[in-house]
Amino acid sequence: MNPFNQLDEQSRRDFLTNTARTAFGVTLGGASASWFSSAEAAEAIKNSNGKAKNVIYLYMSGGMTHIDTFDPKPDAPSEYRGPIKAISTKVDGIQLGQHFERTAKHTDKMAIVRSMTSTQGAHAQGNYHVHTSYTQRASITHPSLGSWANKLDAGRLKGTLPPYVTVHTGNNHPGAGFFEPNVAPLPVGDAEKGLQNSKRRSNISEADFNRQIALRSKLDANFGARFKKGQRSVRAYDEMFNSAVGLMQSKDLEAFDLSAESKDAHAAYGADKFGKGVLLARRLVEHGVRFVEVQFGGFDWHSDNFTKADEKLPILDQAYAALLADLEQRGLLETTLVVIATEFGRTPKIDDDAGRNHFPKAFSFALAGAGIKGGTIYGETDETASNVITEKTTASDFNATIAAAMGLPHDQVVFSPTKRPFRMGGKTGKPISDILA
Repeated sequence: MNPFNQLDEQSRRDFLTNTARTAFGVTLGGASASWFSSAEAAEAIKNSNGKAKNVIYLYMSGGMTHIDTFDPKPDAPSEYRGPIKAISTKVDGIQLGQHFERTAKHTDKMAIVRSMTSTQGAHAQGNYHVHTSYTQRASITHPSLGSWANKLDAGRLKGTLPPYVTVHTGNNHPGAGFFEPNVAPLPVGDAEKGLQNSKRRSNISEADFNRQIALRSKLDANFGARFKKGQRSVRAYDEMFNSAVGLMQSKDLEAFDLSAESKDAHAAYGADKFGKGVLLARRLVEHGVRFVEVQFGGFDWHSDNFTKADEKLPILDQAYAALLADLEQRGLLETTLVVIATEFGRTPKIDDDAGRNHFPKAFSFALAGAGIKGGTIYGETDETASNVITEKTTASDFNATIAAAMGLPHDQVVFSPTKRPFRMGGKTGKPISDILA
């Protein structure tokens, strides 16, 4: 008797979810898969001039201060600017905070959006909004950008490597939302350890492993016959499971191995955990992974802002500058979009604890590489970086811009399991044409 026949659909689904999470660090998506016109999306991609085949998305978790980084105000009163000075860069007229000496040499590759604005002033909600273009709700989980990219361009879902990898992101990432699990991110908890639980145990021979896989298929046969034709999530899980097994047996696992990088490469990106994550991102993109997100946490500086800036911003500067230089040297910058994002900015006026608090009213993002006009500043804040005065830009606009740089239809409608329409660029997002090449 097949023991799986004793499980109803939901309890079996829970079993599969837990098995996948334990074995490979992946989870199933929503209760049922979404649908859309893949042919329509493919035609839009074919007719686009999107240059970015890959994305490296660097997320500064906690709310990175904009006035101390990408939007310095050297003429502001001291209670706003603090001790951090503005420095000149490779592009005349573009200044950065003093901690970005290495990045200053690459501003010709960058477009800095200084007019980001949001209504989401709490960490979880701000993080979710930036990643999905939508406001967080209890009733639904929306897909994140990497899942959107691979959903809209399903024709690129080939090979054994996962199309979407997150590095150091923790458990609060929206992932694939209501999409199928085959476009969900594969999480890597520690870049230096690579992809865990991905190799056959040394005490199990290849023949025994193959017998176990065959037994799983045999036990699954009755359930598969009953549900695969009508349940997309079941079919998608099987695809994910088979992909995981294929990856375990593939040489492509080498893409996750940082020990293959030279000492010079490690030194260039830095010894910090974030630097290792960025180096892994370059390595994964080089091996064909479509979308890689690396998170750098700890930017919630309610007190002692400037000491913490001295500690963390040089780490970001080193890894980011090394990445741009490395991608350019390898000929990958022409096809790779590099993003720096965060959930919101920090209050321009310094508080009594020498800190800066949550500030969604104005903040800065940056893009570089494929599909982007380098040496560009878009939008402007006032003399204290407190208010956006030109080109107000939402997370939906920014995400639509990423889609456009990738040649993806940001306004392509995809329906949720409850048949509600959603888009990569949110309800109203429009690409920033002024910064697109």
